[in-house]
Amino acid sequence: MRSAKPRVLIVDDEPDILLMLRMNLEAEGHETLLAGDGETALRRIGEERPDVVLLDVMMPVLDGWGVLEQLSLMQDRPRVIVLSAKSTERDIHRAWELGADEYVTKPFDPDDLMETIVRVHQHRGNASFERSESSSNVSLDSATGIDATRPASWIDAARPRTEGALSFEYPG
Repeated sequence: MRSAKPRVLIVDDEPDILLMLRMNLEAEGHETLLAGDGETALRRIGEERPDVVLLDVMMPVLDGWGVLEQLSLMQDRPRVIVLSAKSTERDIHRAWELGADEYVTKPFDPDDLMETIVRVHQHRGNASFERSESSSNVSLDSATGIDATRPASWIDAARPRTEGALSFEYPG
């Protein structure tokens, strides 16, 4: 039986990001898995069945968009939180159309990310949280052009952050 904490696959081509996220997640009691590219991520998802995937967009071999496209074909796929430096409304909307559950921009606040992981995992199977099957359900705020039906973190993600950047110090 799995613990109440979600099993998280971290997908990023930056080793420092992988290590920093792994350390933060494991300190909070999460089991973590790692992948440095999209192809490895898809293989690990099939073999290891994580609950949540933290997915970078810009990666070699197969990028995050390609991973999202492949995951959209899966019937019982994990929840996906896109974690990317790309912060345009177009990127956020594309992630949503491809089935992402949340979008968090880099740099990010580690506490906010932990809350997002828990929230996304807790809403698994909650019909009110499920992704729309059609982009026609998008309701854009006329002032911002951002989908007003998405969670607040999607709206926050459209505004690049300069505070709360994570830093990592190497031991020794």
